[in-house]
Order: sequence, then structure tokens, then C-alpha cells
Amino acid sequence: MASPGFQDELRFLRGALARPRSVGAIAPSSPALARAIAAQIDPILPGKVLELGPGTGVVTQAIVAMGVLPERLVMIEYDPHFANLLADRFIRARVIQGDAYDLEATLGRVEEPFAAVVSGLPLLNQPPEKRKRLIESALDRLLPGAPFIQFSYGFKPPVLGTLKSPVQLGAFVWRNLPPARVWVYRRA
Repeated sequence: MASPGFQDELRFLRGALARPRSVGAIAPSSPALARAIAAQIDPILPGKVLELGPGTGVVTQAIVAMGVLPERLVMIEYDPHFANLLADRFIRARVIQGDAYDLEATLGRVEEPFAAVVSGLPLLNQPPEKRKRLIESALDRLLPGAPFIQFSYGFKPPVLGTLKSPVQLGAFVWRNLPPARVWVYRRA
């Protein structure tokens, strides 16, 4: 019998082949990348953590491993197969099968701001204006100073920072296929 990691890689590959623009990678995030992303979250900061495009849950598992309780997680996954997988794996988390690029329609009214937003969405596959709208919409739903975390394979951030929302490189991860950068956006 194949290991769960191998099964996830097969699921991911099937999804990438069927929907390359929505999956946007050739392999799931490596454990090293997942840890680098999770390290950008302050697990003590109150509030829920929103994860956009969690796929098979590699980053989700790293977030939980660093101390964020599963009941604090809200995940938006477009692919119904991945959404069902996540709901089975993280039964105390809230999994929403929907469009993360339209947070207003998918989330509805949010009572309290999020402690962090983590994005595994393939932003570089989208037009610049759509990327900017997503990041601005996510930043509007965060506690002041809380991070919007995005990884990408590009040399530059998916959206250049502004005085209102600066961006910084949180990590560069060689041990990922392909190597990836973790970008962190914050509002002052």
C-alpha cells in the first residue's frame, strides 16, 4: 500500500494536470516550504487563521504543528476533491469549497479579523490587477499588523508593496520543487 504522502502527490499531480491554472505547481509544497510559511504566523495572536488554496494540506499541517489549533483554521479550497480531503483530515477546522479570489462572496460577513492569511494560490498565473484585489481584500480582513503570507516561484513579489501595505521576503526555500520565496504583506 502506498504511503499517504505518495497518495497526496498523486492527487496533486492529477489536479495539476486537470486544472493547471488553478493548481499552478508541479508538486505539493515541501515540508521545508510549509515550515517556512507557518513560521510567519504568531500562534499566540488571537483570532482565526485563513488559508487560501490549501490543496492537500501540507502547509495546514505545518500550521497546526507550530501551535495553531485546528478549530482556529478556516480554509477555502476551490477543488472539491481537495476540499473533501481537507474536511476529512482536519475535522475541527472549517473547510469551504469556493473561490478564494472572491472573499466577499465566499466568506460572507466575518465577525472578527483574522490573525493571519496564508495563500497557496498561484497568483503569478493571474493578471496583476486580480492579484492586487485579492491581497487588498485579504489585508482588509486582518488584525492590524497581522501577516498576509504568499509563496511564489517568482523572483519578485506577486504584487509590489506600497507605503500602505509593504512587502518583505520572509524566506527563500531551496528545498522545494521548484525553489520558492515566502512573501509577507502587512498593513501598519
